[in-house]
Amino acid sequence: MNSPETSTRSSTIRRWIQGRWEDPSADFVAAEEPLEIRVETRSVSVTLRTPGHDDELAVGFLVSEGLLRTPLDLKGIRPYPRNETGNVVDVFLNDSVTCDFASLTRHVFASSSCGLCGTASIAALRRQFSPVTEQFQMAPEVLLSLPRQLRLAQAGFSASGGLHAAALFSPSGQLWVVREDVGRHNAVDKVIGRRFLDGAFPAGPSVLMVSGRVSFEIVQKALAAGIAMIAAVSAPSSLAVQFASESGQTLVGFLREGRFNVYAGFQRVGTSSDAAVQ
Repeated sequence: MNSPETSTRSSTIRRWIQGRWEDPSADFVAAEEPLEIRVETRSVSVTLRTPGHDDELAVGFLVSEGLLRTPLDLKGIRPYPRNETGNVVDVFLNDSVTCDFASLTRHVFASSSCGLCGTASIAALRRQFSPVTEQFQMAPEVLLSLPRQLRLAQAGFSASGGLHAAALFSPSGQLWVVREDVGRHNAVDKVIGRRFLDGAFPAGPSVLMVSGRVSFEIVQKALAAGIAMIAAVSAPSSLAVQFASESGQTLVGFLREGRFNVYAGFQRVGTSSDAAVQ
């Protein structure tokens, strides 16, 4: 995960508490800087992200775009040597991979809050990835343990209060990887990128947990990585629910305080008899 030193920046502030000003003091804010992702030295995306794990972010983004489908597709990845700030990364593909630059460059700029800004056709994204078919079950009590595990791993959030988090768990509740970022979709890309770089791809039976709400894009990114189950502390959007249902995925929202809602894929939560009742 990002350390507080890399994921936050120090800022001098004045606090107003109980009717009076306190003396100036240091505080931490979430770090946010642009990252340019290049494929074969051609720019395909600029996103605002929290620095750290940039190789994972670039790979996860390209997995979500359907360009990288197996670890064998990736020849290498490195920081662009002429960029002194470290905010440019080059991705190189194996000769067998064909890159549709016209499709990739629809993401000329993406803010830290919206990864799909500028996408020409959501329907085109839906056609890229096959529905998930693998079946497993996660006990409700294990599912309920995920938010606390995620929160305890959020060092950057503890320091700044301004970072989203994403994590990948096994169906038994084992935490595999967690990443933080000022952009929720970037945190997901970093998790996916880490698994891809580790050779653990597609993800297999696993659960993606996110700290905020679930948008269509997060569900689509999970599908690109072969993740059948997505859980969130907050609410899903209507398009996220529709996409999860169409893609055979399980979508869980409002996972907190001993409760949760299942919006799609009920069969993966609880026992077979529990799922049958629903």
